[in-house]
Amino acid sequence: MKDDTKKKKITKEALSIAAKEIILPRWRILLLGLILILLSRVAGLVLPGSFKYLVDNVFTGKNRELLTYILLAVVAAGVIQAVCNFLLTRILQVEAHNLISRLRVKVARHILHLPLELFNKEKVGALVSRIMIDPEGVRNLVGTGFVELIGGTLTAGLSLFFLFRINTPMTLFSLVILLVFGGIMLKAFAIIRPIFRKRGEINADVTGRLNETIGGIRVIKGFHAEKRESKIFAEGAGRLYNNVKKSLTATALVTMFGLILISVTSAGVMWFSSFSVIKGDMTTGDFMSYLMFLALLAMPIIQMSNIGSQITESFAGLDRMNEMLGLVPEGSEPERSHVLSGIRGKIEFKNVSFEYKEDVPVIRGINFEVTPGMVTALVGSSGSGKSTIASLVASFYKPDGGEVLVDGINLNTIKLDSYRKHLAVVLQDDFLFEGTIRENILFGKPHATETELNKALDIAFVTEFASKMPEGINTLIGERGVRLSGGQKQRLSIARAIIADPKILILDEATSNLDTESEKLIQEALGHLIKGRTTFIIAHRLSTIRQADQILVIEDGKIGEQGTHEDLIARQGRYYQLYTYQARI
Repeated sequence: MKDDTKKKKITKEALSIAAKEIILPRWRILLLGLILILLSRVAGLVLPGSFKYLVDNVFTGKNRELLTYILLAVVAAGVIQAVCNFLLTRILQVEAHNLISRLRVKVARHILHLPLELFNKEKVGALVSRIMIDPEGVRNLVGTGFVELIGGTLTAGLSLFFLFRINTPMTLFSLVILLVFGGIMLKAFAIIRPIFRKRGEINADVTGRLNETIGGIRVIKGFHAEKRESKIFAEGAGRLYNNVKKSLTATALVTMFGLILISVTSAGVMWFSSFSVIKGDMTTGDFMSYLMFLALLAMPIIQMSNIGSQITESFAGLDRMNEMLGLVPEGSEPERSHVLSGIRGKIEFKNVSFEYKEDVPVIRGINFEVTPGMVTALVGSSGSGKSTIASLVASFYKPDGGEVLVDGINLNTIKLDSYRKHLAVVLQDDFLFEGTIRENILFGKPHATETELNKALDIAFVTEFASKMPEGINTLIGERGVRLSGGQKQRLSIARAIIADPKILILDEATSNLDTESEKLIQEALGHLIKGRTTFIIAHRLSTIRQADQILVIEDGKIGEQGTHEDLIARQGRYYQLYTYQARI
């Protein structure tokens, strides 16, 4: 994803998202918020407005009856402000957090449907940051931030109206200074916004590395790399601190200039007002009210500088969300129009080529056919392209050249949901979810019956070790199955595939971590499982694939040899070399 940190303008896309998806759908709540802020701000004018009557009529005119009305008005205005502020927080902040939750779900759903290439490029922590942190900023659009910005503008406008009524020349002087301050704020926001955007990227990088560090703690301890990883995290935290320091410095400078300009404005007002009071153009009460209204004008402007930076941060988050949501989901291509109601399991590769990096082919000119129910083994040295072929069968990637056909239909034209529901995969990296043995097996078919569950447990020989655990299949296995051995995790993964009852089965080194006894049992179970299913087996241990219907020897991205075990042994080619070498070990 491109680095966009140097942009200084809020993008049209961010404004569009803010208007169409955030503000307009909640116009009723925001309107209620504006009404409440209007009542609060109007009530806030009572106190400064009362000073004129307090000084001129009560202090000077000795009007005690008016004092009672002034006090009642001030108390009533305070109660109205307090109630309005409570309702604003209760209504808008709750809705803001509701929106944050919805946006997180939306972004997470979108990310889960993106092509596998994204997950190969992006760190897990960076994607988690996109889901959890970027939506946070919208609280300043739906929460009190947006309404406070409008409320501050309203307060400033009303205060300005009363200031002009009291003394026009003095107000014009104040207004010029405040307009200068407004120009400084606009310039400051243009500088602050990219800083906030960069913060999101730094935070994603730091979080991603931290996730990797904690996830790989055994490797770190095994290589005594705690200090090195601590240093890397410290450097990332330092980058984040420097970014925060920049944003705080910029915001503090805006506030500092605001206070300086207010001081200059106050000095000018005192100079103007002193002559006006002496000449009799203003009463002492007018002067006191003017100062109070001027404070009401200045305070929202200072607040708006902070709120403005928060809303700037919101748009930076929206920019990043829009960037992610703009990525095309997997399987959304218009040519994917075929919906499979059923599947026989015939697979054909016709002159298929694929490359992860441009001009660096991983496989090329691959041609073979698999009839329904056939077992095909892929063998060869590491990096030869075996797993890539299996990934193309699973539709994790699209071929750069040629075609992969399923029952005679180009896989690129088939809707993925209708295809993958007939597919099960047991990968070399046995990923298990935190939870129980039962939950991990039922992941392949959440609504399976107890009979189906027990059958899968028995076929994969999970019962053999689960029955010895305190809670049986309800035993918690820890994050990524950390409480299980390698062989136990693989048997659990196989059971998960068995219960899914697929038509197409992919086993990528599915028996690599099993001991000799377990391997024999699993091979026996797989012999029962693969009946009637199109099966692809990737194995370095060639003794596990002797009964395959066909064996493809992949070397340097091409099919070097093809045939049964007996055929390939008789040829005494590459397969013969691999097999006899392993037999001697």
